[in-house]
Amino acid sequence: MVALKSKLKADGLSIERKYSLSFKLLRWVLGAALLVGVALSFMQIAYDVFVTRQLIDSDAKRILSMFKDPSTQAIYSLDQDVGQQVIEGLLQHEAVREAVIGHLGEPDLAFGSRELSILSCRSVTDLFFMPERTYEVALVGGNESEEYYGDLRIVLDTASYGERFLKNSVVILISGILRALLLGLVLYLIYHALLTRPLAKIIRHLGRINPDRPAEYQLPVLSGHEKNELGVWTRKVNQLLASIERNTHLRREAEDSLLLMSQVDFLTGLPNRQELQLQLDKIIDDASDKQQGVAVLCLGLDDFKNINEQHNYQVGDWLLQGVAMRLRANTGRDGCLARLGGDQFVIVQAGIHDPEQAAALAQNILDSLKEPLVMAQAFNSEALSVRLNATIGITLYPDDGDNTELLLQHAEQTMQLAKKGARNRYQFFIASIDLEMRKRRRLKQELKDAISNNQFYLVYQPQINYSTHKIIGVEALLRWKHPELGMIAPDVFIPLAEQSSNIIEIGEWVLDQACRQLRAWIDDGISDLRMAVNLSAMQLHHADLLRVVQEKLGAYNLEAGSLELEVTETGLMEDIKAAANNLRGLRRIGVLIAIDDFGTGYSSLSYLKTLSLDKIKIDKSFVQDMLDSEDNAIIVKTIIQLSKSLGMQVIAEGVETLEQEQFIIELGCDEGQGYFYSKPASAADISTLIRSAKYSN
Repeated sequence: MVALKSKLKADGLSIERKYSLSFKLLRWVLGAALLVGVALSFMQIAYDVFVTRQLIDSDAKRILSMFKDPSTQAIYSLDQDVGQQVIEGLLQHEAVREAVIGHLGEPDLAFGSRELSILSCRSVTDLFFMPERTYEVALVGGNESEEYYGDLRIVLDTASYGERFLKNSVVILISGILRALLLGLVLYLIYHALLTRPLAKIIRHLGRINPDRPAEYQLPVLSGHEKNELGVWTRKVNQLLASIERNTHLRREAEDSLLLMSQVDFLTGLPNRQELQLQLDKIIDDASDKQQGVAVLCLGLDDFKNINEQHNYQVGDWLLQGVAMRLRANTGRDGCLARLGGDQFVIVQAGIHDPEQAAALAQNILDSLKEPLVMAQAFNSEALSVRLNATIGITLYPDDGDNTELLLQHAEQTMQLAKKGARNRYQFFIASIDLEMRKRRRLKQELKDAISNNQFYLVYQPQINYSTHKIIGVEALLRWKHPELGMIAPDVFIPLAEQSSNIIEIGEWVLDQACRQLRAWIDDGISDLRMAVNLSAMQLHHADLLRVVQEKLGAYNLEAGSLELEVTETGLMEDIKAAANNLRGLRRIGVLIAIDDFGTGYSSLSYLKTLSLDKIKIDKSFVQDMLDSEDNAIIVKTIIQLSKSLGMQVIAEGVETLEQEQFIIELGCDEGQGYFYSKPASAADISTLIRSAKYSN
């Protein structure tokens, strides 16, 4: 079987062994040969049973004839000694188990016997020959009257005959099976050489045929098979392949023409509405499986009708082709571009995670269309330069529609609605999203000037040591007060700062202000206070982080151990190698490192041990619900135990009640932070709190 499988692979076939013609042939030939061999062997064994029985009878007759005369003489003379000698002579034969000389109705003249032979094969041979067989001959006088004197009776043990029979039977059976298998194998090899191997070669050649150009490769006629069925079949197949190629070529030309007419806009070469719907269906199905969003942008050119009227329709067609080329440059791999008709185009982009991505795509498209389209020779006239504006309506899957028809309809409606207002802009289907995107874009632009305009400031939240129940540190928190929009939440402007890379400058400003305030507290007599400052993911991986920290510590004459930098799990794992290098450098100079929001990310325990962090900060989402949620309580307990095992301090944030404080203290938590002690407050309020009777030393 192994050899057969190897042969199939060598011939380049991919047929499973159980479906292989060679395997089936081998199986049936060997099976039939084995069946016939076994049947013939059993027939021969049956004949051997008959022969063995004849042999036993023949041996019995021969023994009786040999001892008849001595037995007759002994019983005639009633000589027991002679009779016993005859009996002993009979028992010398291995097959004789019992011998008797006597007369019916009278005591035996002589008698001898022995036990049956004990052989393992008896259970089988006794079925064919019986354990023992009895034979007798009459003892008569030699005169004409043939006077009857008695009988000579012997009992033969069949074990020795049975043993020889079994040995012969085994030899017959094995030899019969081997002869049958050998014959079957020879027949298979002949069949394989004449048929299956040539078929395998033909199939290997068939695999080289190009489905698109079937007649390009001609099947060779195998040597020795030019005039038989295989040769004829090969030539017929080559003729058939040539015919298939001709017909396929004609059919494809017709299909391509029809497909092109039904799917493509002839002017721009873009998919038309019908093809767009098919592609958008596939994109939506794929996005649904991946749980991703899809943005559908419907673009309409502004005042395109006037351009056609001012010039001519040929210029208009040229402009539409130019717009199509520019839109192609803004279409990603996971999207598609189509022309709906007239001056309307649709851009579809998959992999959209939030409306801001769709807004950025729309703005890029509008910016690309601002560059004028130049026609060197406009139909025998002077060179033509046209600047276009466009309006874009945006719909998002699945929020604005869960199918192609709704998304396209809402996108077109939104574009038409937007054109009624100020043009050359984009607008979302849902007004609240549109407003939010415009607000976020404004904030991103004004972030650059927030520092210089003194719109940023810091507040501080105290951290309590549970051993002394005193304030041992504060966490610096950034706030942005916009002159028009008021207070902007950190979870709004921090991601915007990270997207625009302004976070590096903002982070340095926060670090500077925090160190400045710590120096002021020390100078004011508040010593043994630790300042905790958050690092963004971009700061954590920045090459100048160590240098900036050293400069700030030196500028304000601060001990490195008085500064604690907090990093998040997700920020740490974005680029673990760069983060590890920076953290090790900070640790070497004595700066404390804490991992913030622990339990919400995906930190590896091995990295926690390798980086040798100083503190783990339990996220407030676990702390606030731990008294009501057994799962959260277990998580908090596990984090505290993990921290202790790694030799790290642990601080819980979001402590808001006395019960929460008591619970985490019982679990072994070292420090706490939250509204139970103080909301984030100004530096002056923190100074007052530290000097208060409750937390003073």
